Amino acid sequence: MQRSWALAAATLATLLLAGCLLLPGKFTSAIDLRRDGSFSFTYKGEIHVLALSKLAAEERNRKNETAPFEPSSCFDDEKVEERACTDGEIAEQKKAWEEEVAASKAAAAEKQKSDEQMAKAMLGGIDPSDPRAAQEFAERLRRQKGWKSVIDKGDGKFEVEYAITGKLTHDFSFPMIEKLPMVMPFVTFIRRADGSVRIDAPAFASGAASSPIMGMAAMAADEKSGKAGGDGMPVLDGVLMLSTDGEILANNTDEGPVASPSGKTLQWKVNERTKEAPTALIRIAP
Repeated sequence: MQRSWALAAATLATLLLAGCLLLPGKFTSAIDLRRDGSFSFTYKGEIHVLALSKLAAEERNRKNETAPFEPSSCFDDEKVEERACTDGEIAEQKKAWEEEVAASKAAAAEKQKSDEQMAKAMLGGIDPSDPRAAQEFAERLRRQKGWKSVIDKGDGKFEVEYAITGKLTHDFSFPMIEKLPMVMPFVTFIRRADGSVRIDAPAFASGAASSPIMGMAAMAADEKSGKAGGDGMPVLDGVLMLSTDGEILANNTDEGPVASPSGKTLQWKVNERTKEAPTALIRIAP
């Protein structure tokens, strides 16, 4: 149990430091990309903010826990045999233990203060220990264009609906959140000079082959709860659809392109066992 907890806590810290502040959960997402550069993108489902999860709160509380004092064994110097400790020896041991605990608590308090400042900076000024942190985060999303609905479900989980249309005259990344400096993108569109567009979905994979950090998250969830999604670790389970009338130059779907009235479609089904993040290369008019 201690190993499971340590692994989950260490994974959470690694995810946060690596910029994996937000992770997808259960979702459906769709991309439509036209030859003239027009596009639409939708995401409906869960977004997990790890710094606001129960696991993060438990880790902060765990640092304040102290094991009770237990006397060490005493030995006879001549015979090197264990014997009962005298009251004086126990008192000395307890004094040394209290000094060590005090020093440890002071160091832990200093580290916790530093960690909280870092988490606050990563959340764009939102204090994760504030009871209103989730509400403040949801309000920040709602005032940005494209976020149609943001519902706080508790434990760092938000049920969201995002939809946007536009002209792909520049690169696109989702999500982009005001004042959040480090967010691993769920989906990116990258324009190339030859008129093609590379589409990647780095957050839509949890296998170690494509993302060691996401693989650690899945492993920690398995270790801690026997299944993914335990105690604040999200369950990845979703579908990404891409439709286009452009030329599909490359993709890593299982079935490949399927003809549709509006051109061709690609579909990726992803979960905690998905090893390769969805990717495609589409040529549209330069």
